Formats: sequence, C-alpha cells, structure tokens
Amino acid sequence: METDPDTQNPVMQEVARHSVSSVVAVAGHPVHAMLVHFPIALIFATLGIDIFYWFTGDEFFLRAGVWAAGFAFTLGVVASIAGTAELLLVEGIRVRVGSWTHAVAAMTLLAIAGTNWGVRLYFPQEVLPHGLALSILSAIFAGLAGWHGGKLVFEHGVGLMVSPDE
Repeated sequence: METDPDTQNPVMQEVARHSVSSVVAVAGHPVHAMLVHFPIALIFATLGIDIFYWFTGDEFFLRAGVWAAGFAFTLGVVASIAGTAELLLVEGIRVRVGSWTHAVAAMTLLAIAGTNWGVRLYFPQEVLPHGLALSILSAIFAGLAGWHGGKLVFEHGVGLMVSPDE
C-alpha cells in the first residue's frame, strides 16, 4: 500500500494542522458559500442576455443586461466581503495557496463584472461588442474562480464543520 506523499511532507503537515472551519456562518452554514451562487448565475445570465440581444437587436435585452450585470456586480461585492472575511479570519484558509488563487480570480472577476455594468450604464451603444466581450471574459473567470473555490471545499474541506467523530 502506497503512502500519500503529502502526509510525509512537513509543509503539508503544517498546513493540515490548522482548522478550516467557517467563522462567518449562519447556523453552521458558511455565508460565502450561500451567497456566491447568485452573482455566478447572474454572470451567466448576462452572457445569455447579450447573445439574445446580438441575435434579436431587441432593446429589451439592453435593459435586462443592465439589471443582470448590476445585480451580478452588487451581489458579487457582498459575497466577496464574506469570502475575504473568511480568508483573513481563518488561519487554515489563509495558509493555503489555493485560497489566494481563488481570491485573486474572484477579485479579477469582480473588476470585470463592474466594468461590464459600467459599460451598460454609460455606453449602452457599446454593448456589442464590448459588453459581450466582457460577459464572455466574466464567464471564463467565473469558471476559474469557481473551480478553485470548489477545490478548496472538496479537496481541503474549507468551510466544512465536521466533528472529529465523523
């Protein structure tokens, strides 16, 4: 039977020593994990709206895009506050490189989403092609940030509150 190389590595042993339980939680449920689904869904909704606008030219999709992009950005800010609090308050999360990768990808996504909303608010005539390009870029970064966030939960147990008996 092979041994896991990470159990032999002193750096990984030190990382594993720290708790990764959520401290920003409601009834044991991490707030960041509860909030992050909304901006992600709205990022992809904005992309879909842009595609519909591209095909139909219907002004309705311009208005819908402003709202979707605005709520994606606003709810992303709220989710990022909870995520940043977890990152800064929980040492076991802070010492993992993947946490910082997730944070950088998520902050980049937030910057792109804010720019996307700004384009729609102040330059609606630029939704095609600039808004569409920003929506595609947002979707890519949502996937990247989501991938790294999922790895933190499923591979490192970040945010899980599991008793030693389980």
